[in-house]
Amino acid sequence: MIRKIAMILALAVVVGLPFVFRPPAEERRDYDRELVVVTPHNEAIRHELSRGFRDWYEERTGEVVRVDWRIPGGTSEIARLVASEYQAAFRNYWIRELGEPWSRRVLGAFDNPRMVLRDDPDDDSVEEAARQAFLRSNVGIGIDLFFGGGSFEFSRQAAAGRLVDSGVREVRPEWFEDESIPLELSGEPFRDAQDRWIGVVLSSFGIIYNKVSLERIGFDRYPETWDDLADPRLFGELGLADPTKSGSIAKAFEMVIQEQIQTVRAERDGEGDYVADGWERGMRLIQAMGGNARYFTDSATKPIVDVALGDAAAGMSIDFYGRFQEEMLVRRGSDRFRYVTPVGGSTISVDPIGMFRGAPNPDLARAFIEYTLSLEGQKLWNLRPGTPGGPQRFALRRLPIRKEFYSDEFRSDRSDPDIFPYETAEDFVYHSEWTGPLFREMSFIIRVMCLDVHDELRAAWRELVRADFPEKATELFFDVSRVSYPATRNTVSAAIRSSDPLDEVRLARELGAGFREQYREAGRLARRGE
Repeated sequence: MIRKIAMILALAVVVGLPFVFRPPAEERRDYDRELVVVTPHNEAIRHELSRGFRDWYEERTGEVVRVDWRIPGGTSEIARLVASEYQAAFRNYWIRELGEPWSRRVLGAFDNPRMVLRDDPDDDSVEEAARQAFLRSNVGIGIDLFFGGGSFEFSRQAAAGRLVDSGVREVRPEWFEDESIPLELSGEPFRDAQDRWIGVVLSSFGIIYNKVSLERIGFDRYPETWDDLADPRLFGELGLADPTKSGSIAKAFEMVIQEQIQTVRAERDGEGDYVADGWERGMRLIQAMGGNARYFTDSATKPIVDVALGDAAAGMSIDFYGRFQEEMLVRRGSDRFRYVTPVGGSTISVDPIGMFRGAPNPDLARAFIEYTLSLEGQKLWNLRPGTPGGPQRFALRRLPIRKEFYSDEFRSDRSDPDIFPYETAEDFVYHSEWTGPLFREMSFIIRVMCLDVHDELRAAWRELVRADFPEKATELFFDVSRVSYPATRNTVSAAIRSSDPLDEVRLARELGAGFREQYREAGRLARRGE
């Protein structure tokens, strides 16, 4: 009986402690209006932006607004959700309001940005008519804003017709100038030329590592370049995320490839097909990183947590995740965790915001965008908690997009007072024409080359390391002819962009089988020392 009572008491303590020690909740308040925002942003960002916007909006209008955050997952999951919801909404509009029959032709055309529209709509085909109808409509999905995720995805959403001009330029035209928010910088778009989205904060990509763990496995220096993540001493110690599930990680892998192309171009003084050769070199580097990887996770934040705990020694991360985790540990008295952006290894891109077509509250959505771009909203991203205009609870450790923020006026209160992104942007120039059109194909290739065959990849890499990389086995392991630059632009791209989704499935199966056997044979050759 005593034993049972003790177990019940222990269970009660476990269940009750989170409620006892949780921070006091904010006072519950009634609200006049509600704004719906879909985002991959974390809880710290959502908390500070909700509080800041509520106070800012109430001061100007006297109304209390509540932000309803929708968090279905990372950027890729959001994109799939949004596409599905718009498909259902437009189908309902097409059938019920326009009285037209639904078909596969309509489905494939209404949000297709490659559809060329005629000047005279009387001559429209059914596909052109569907596209015209969508772009003229106010079809919505019950969500006001898309916030966060990278310019690539926002450009896709805008081209599809799902994002529209919010009207912020009309009330704040001075922000749409190079002195405040440039149209582009170092090859990266910072805002849409048609004002369908605009960057709010800046992002770069880099390496996270645990100093204690690196010392444990014999590292005599800390990683500084992407090549360092291919070091065999990191076998089983690298935490990586799936680029098909995380837009930020996909962008980080793109930086790896862009850096390799630029390196080859510099070595050859711009002569020869340096893009194709740099692409293949980048793929080989990713293979080696995949060989070192303990896992490829669906969550971009898992490697950060694992590296902080020492369960992994290093990984890849978007800058603000890394800086936020570093800040948290420093506040607890530990300096074991570090984030570093490789010099010349990452561009500076943006984390945008945009208003959806058919937004339920377009005026409120416009006000939220205006707030995030105002200096009041920009200060939340990088001022230290408790400083005038700064966040209340969390140091967000993100870099605002407005150039005005980097004046001496705010430097003493900044979390990162020595970082001036507009001064260092030229260290890495992004060439969209090299990899931008193949962004989806790149993630697909990494999946079939590393994730789907990870057991075979790791086993072969282990044998190569043990045998000190014998020539024949190493050459076979790094054979990326199946996913060469020409093959990617032709075979892979055709399958990815086919109207038949089974084409992608068939190619994934074919490539996966090829890489699986390739790695197995490379492992056998390595064991024989060949």
